[in-house]
Formats: sequence, C-alpha cells, structure tokens
Amino acid sequence: MSAQIHAFLCLQDNIGVLIHDPKTGECAAIDAPEEGPILAALAERGWRLTDILVTHRHSDHVQAVEGLKRRTGCRVVAPAKAREAVPGADLWVGEGDGVLVGTLQAQVLETPGHCADHVSYWFDENRVLFAGDTLFTLGCGRMFEGTYADFWRTLQRLAALPDETSVYCGHDYTLSNARFALAADPDNAALKDRAGQAEQAKAEGRFLVPTTIGAERMTNPFLRAGEPALAKTVHKEGAAPVEVFQALREWKNRF
Repeated sequence: MSAQIHAFLCLQDNIGVLIHDPKTGECAAIDAPEEGPILAALAERGWRLTDILVTHRHSDHVQAVEGLKRRTGCRVVAPAKAREAVPGADLWVGEGDGVLVGTLQAQVLETPGHCADHVSYWFDENRVLFAGDTLFTLGCGRMFEGTYADFWRTLQRLAALPDETSVYCGHDYTLSNARFALAADPDNAALKDRAGQAEQAKAEGRFLVPTTIGAERMTNPFLRAGEPALAKTVHKEGAAPVEVFQALREWKNRF
C-alpha cells in the first residue's frame, strides 16, 4: 500500500500536510504551522501523529511543534542548521540523510534559497516531494538569505526530479503566483490553462496542491529562467539563466 497524504489549510494561507503509512499506522506532519487544524485533520482521518518533519525555522512552520509534541509524544525531525530555532527536535538532519515514517522512506535534500537552513523531504518510492517554501505552485519562495546562484541551483535540482513527482508546498499563494507568471510569460498556453484551473479551484474552496514537477517545468517562470521568452520579458536577452532568475524574483518582490 502506498502513502496516504492529506493537505489542508492552516493559519491564513499555510498548507498543512499529513503523510500516513497504512502498513504501520505511523503518520508525519510536514511542519507545524497551527495545532488546531493539524489535530482536527488527524481526528478526521483517524490517524495518530508520530512525527513532525520540519522544513525550515520560520515561525509559521514551527510554532506548533512544542504543543503537538507535548500532546502526542511525536518525534520531531528538523534541519541541523536550524538547531537554535527548533530546540526540542529529536533528530537533526542534513543533505543525504534518510528519514523513516513507518515503512515510508524520505531522503533529505538541502534546498537553500528561501533561507539557509531549508531542507526538503523526497519520498522517492512514492514520487512525493515536500518542498516547504522553496518551490510553490507557479512560484518560489522569497529569498531571505544566501545568493541567487544558490537558489537557482536548488530550483534546478528540484526541476530535475521525475515529471510525475507530486509537490506539496508550504503556502497557497497560487492565485498571486499565477498573476505574476502570466505577466512574465504571457504567451504560455499551458500557463493560461493552469491559471484558469487555479481560479476554478479557489471558487470551489480548493487549492492546486499538490502540483507536479512536470507541470511546474511547463508553467512556473522561476523554473523557466533559461527560456528566451522569460529573458526577453526582463530585458536580459542573452544573459545567464541565474541573472534572469534574479530579475524575475526581484520583480516578483515588487509585484
């Protein structure tokens, strides 16, 4: 039996995610934005929280860690570079480490860009990536630390995962991301279709999470910085893709 995954809203626009192993009953929350919705989602599904997998140190991703651990006794897995921000973690992880949730195995990928301590969890056998605030549906995180070169390498790495990979991100920014993407890549037919899907999902109380690596490669301007159309939009014709990416991200900051 494959992994069971449930995504739901926390706070205003954070996305909570649970991944459950039906073989063992073990279940992990990806980050801990808000205790109430996570507990409600567990109760709705009849699942028991055994783990929290932290992607990065920002407060809207870790603020419910202590309460959930106290209430459930769950194990907390966090990036080694975020030790000071998640002092109650039981396991510190970095690049190449493995994490088990029951029989479900994740590989830890260090994915700096949004912040220096960011990691993502790649469940290869299930073709699922928990990308936190690194890669969003039709977007990417704002860069707070590091360099654009680091961030671009991270995004290229994620874009090289199999097209069918399901990508769960940390926020539902899809409509604002779609508006920017259309401004940056207005002739992209696949993007126009995806933006329409996002509008319909919002009207129906849904969100476009998960997305897939394949869909993002076709429609996400931040993964398409090597395309001439994106370079032209930001007046960087002939420039290196990382320069185009930087121009796009800085434009998005002002958009």
